[in-house]
Amino acid sequence: MIEMRTFFPGRLALQQRVLPSYRAGFFDSLAEVCEGGLSIFAGEVHPDESIPTTDHLQVARYFQSRNLHFFNAQSPYYFLWQKGFIKWLENWNPDILIVEANPRYLSTSRAIRWMHKQQKPVIGWGLGAPPIESQSSPIGRFNARWRIRSRKSFISKLDALVAYSHRGAGEYLSLTDPHQQVFVAVNAVATRPTGQPPKRSPEFDERPKVLFVGRIQPRKRIDNLLRACASLPESLQPLLWIVGEGPGRAELQELADEIYPFVEFPGRKHGSELEEYFLRADLFVLPGTGGLAVQEAMAYGLPVIVAEGDGTQEDLVKSGNGWLIPANNEQELRKTLQEALSDPIRLRKMGKNSIKIVQDEINIEQMVKVFVNMLNSFGSTPENSQ
Repeated sequence: MIEMRTFFPGRLALQQRVLPSYRAGFFDSLAEVCEGGLSIFAGEVHPDESIPTTDHLQVARYFQSRNLHFFNAQSPYYFLWQKGFIKWLENWNPDILIVEANPRYLSTSRAIRWMHKQQKPVIGWGLGAPPIESQSSPIGRFNARWRIRSRKSFISKLDALVAYSHRGAGEYLSLTDPHQQVFVAVNAVATRPTGQPPKRSPEFDERPKVLFVGRIQPRKRIDNLLRACASLPESLQPLLWIVGEGPGRAELQELADEIYPFVEFPGRKHGSELEEYFLRADLFVLPGTGGLAVQEAMAYGLPVIVAEGDGTQEDLVKSGNGWLIPANNEQELRKTLQEALSDPIRLRKMGKNSIKIVQDEINIEQMVKVFVNMLNSFGSTPENSQ
């Protein structure tokens, strides 16, 4: 019987387009179990983006690339070249390379060839392979067909994949060759909770407090959340906290001034300041797509209402800890808010279930465990096989 290692004996390299602040904890935790060390290769955000990034890691090393962006990062025509990729690999000389599984990062294919020339594996990491919608114009249809072909070609070059969710893993499996393994490491930004869970009164204080944390942009559909709150019975209308920054903030504040007075925009918060909002809230709501703050909210004992998105939400949200609702459906959001805020005792029970899910299933420690098992599935590294 093979003993399961809790560490990776080799040297690991990991490529990212950018180094978001919320990944620092995971990368440092992963570096702690890489005996040969972990080096991160990432560059600057697109000028039109407002993703909070960091260049400070406590354990992992960081090598900053120069990102050359072509078109807007949200455009279907976007692609990226990262300068210095091969030089970084030559200097670090990793045993295994992990890359974002995105064929639009053109320099990654060159890095894969370099690793394979050294007879070393490359693993792709990503949300999955969701359907690509064809656009009505001839150029749009050509681009969609090209993206589908390039995705299949790119994935075929990888030795294994790791997905953010079980849905994403299924999407990868539909494109992989028989020799390629697909692992699931459910997205997490919070560690396993320790100590006593937050204590909350069985009744709301004056108004219930509903929390959103994330980037303020149209796809988050915070406008739907404002309208849904405004249409609730007056006795259930919550104090709404919109924590974050983004290009949609000014427009959203104008809408709030028109339709809903019980809302605050405290801006972007970190550390203890953000923790205070999680501890004081009664319910976390993510009305649009994306958002790793869901798992963080659950770690603070909050029930959640989350719109369906890339599949990560399906792993996080269960009937015992929250509600998974259709994306961009204001009526369903209003109905679910009313149900949730009508029964504070039930909300408290659901919050306890949220903590249990994060303790037992979805946390940074579990992500690291999946990655270590995946890395060790490739056998001994050159340094450790002698």
